[in-house]
Amino acid sequence: MDLDEEQKRRQMKRRAADFHSNATYDVASRLLRNVGPSYDGCFLAPSTSSSVPSLNKFYKSLLLPRSSTVGSQIRVGSKSGLATFTGNPSTSYLTFQTANLRAKQLEAITCCSWTPGGRRLLTGNFQGEFCLWDGNTYQFELIMSAHDDPFRCMCWSPNNNFLITTSSRGNLKYWSSTIAPIVSIDAHDKCSINEVSFSPSSNKFVTAGDDRGVNVFDFETTNLERNLKGHGWDVKAAQWHPGASLIASGGKDNLVKLWDPRAGNCLSTLYGHKSTVTKVAWSPNGNWLLTGSRDQMIKMYDVRSMKELCSLKGHYKEITCLQWHPFQESVFVSGGMDGTILYWNVGPKGTEDPVCRVNHAHDMAVWDMKWHPSGHCLASASNDKTTKLWVRPRLGNIPTLGEWLNDLPTSGDSKDIAYEEDDIVTDEIHLGAHVGIVIGKKGSTIISMQRATGTKMHVDQARKTLEIEGTPRQLDHVKRRLSRLLERVEAQVQNQAMGVIDTRDQEIHQKMVRNMDRQKQAAKDAEYHSRNNM
Repeated sequence: MDLDEEQKRRQMKRRAADFHSNATYDVASRLLRNVGPSYDGCFLAPSTSSSVPSLNKFYKSLLLPRSSTVGSQIRVGSKSGLATFTGNPSTSYLTFQTANLRAKQLEAITCCSWTPGGRRLLTGNFQGEFCLWDGNTYQFELIMSAHDDPFRCMCWSPNNNFLITTSSRGNLKYWSSTIAPIVSIDAHDKCSINEVSFSPSSNKFVTAGDDRGVNVFDFETTNLERNLKGHGWDVKAAQWHPGASLIASGGKDNLVKLWDPRAGNCLSTLYGHKSTVTKVAWSPNGNWLLTGSRDQMIKMYDVRSMKELCSLKGHYKEITCLQWHPFQESVFVSGGMDGTILYWNVGPKGTEDPVCRVNHAHDMAVWDMKWHPSGHCLASASNDKTTKLWVRPRLGNIPTLGEWLNDLPTSGDSKDIAYEEDDIVTDEIHLGAHVGIVIGKKGSTIISMQRATGTKMHVDQARKTLEIEGTPRQLDHVKRRLSRLLERVEAQVQNQAMGVIDTRDQEIHQKMVRNMDRQKQAAKDAEYHSRNNM
């Protein structure tokens, strides 16, 4: 093989991202999306009225990809070939990290979004810059300035023709599908625009800002149509219902409000949270509403009966993002301030506990997460200046970051197991009063220790413990570094205490000298007066 051919062959390599059944179904649905009633089938699948029932059974059980639409009707053959297939939610628990995207300009990533076809990934950073990444090879493609201030959010219109981005100084911009700027407007009195969401028709959109306002704009004229007032503090989240004229918003006043954008009045107020409501998310079917808060709780409401269905507890820090799966109606993912990603299944066979947990997915807060349009990949943007892509674990891969909760060993059990040298184990170290010292300023100490040792760490401030994940050799290395760090800190504390004692001794000595001087001066004065009296 020539060198040129070898170079071409290497250039053609692409990193696979586990295109399993969801991606296959997405392609099939696009092929059959615009099929009219006169469509007579393209032999994509055997008709359900076929005279060979074993062929249909074989097709359904082995050949047909696991559909992501649970309990829906999917056209798979001729006009009479309609069949219902139940999806498998476990294919949507994406715990394997397939890429770690880091740009040259190291800035916190505040938001991300896939392009409508899933070919590109857009990220917005703290400097107000766009970064464009290839969706297949995960290679950097383009960086451009979008805002003069930090990004806050971005949202595509339902017709996939336009993109809206917002900044922390109230600037809002329209972009075309080719990421070309169209128009720029200022809103919310130059306060931060925390979220933007389109109406189902793409003609209107709603914004939530730190000026206590929920504003409804006309997309074509950019005019403000409604200013929904009712929140008593900053509004952190707002989402338009996927199929109705209904808006849900949450704010710093701990309230979740439902609005009628046509009349401009509040329909209902939900009082379920005890702290700031950071995120709201409508399910794809429009029946359920998720709300996340700084009280570490996720609540799920049924808007048809206006009742709370469940309260989900799994995070140890505030919830920073919520995203429903594009096809699995009962699956959603949540991200926390501590960098943890949790997967939930709230369907008939689901539980109120997270079905899968990715501990230490990021070193710092997860600000945004977006599913790939086909549902096979998840992008997460974090304050640790990275964007990570998650897919389903491959066969034979040992999950190091994501662990099924039922298989997680406790710290007591881990001591009784003889691990191999390369096995991943977990351990805990009690920190006591040194929690802040181990974390460091803005997490600098623990981040540098993770990079130096190659382990994953998490500080549980409630229990004052350091959770470590790595090989036994790495854990020993961490313990040695940590013991040296704490020894230095204790030595500094002792030196400072000795310095305080020395200064106190000096003050006492100076006071004694001053008293002796005063006594000597008083004796001299008494002697002087006695001589004058004589």
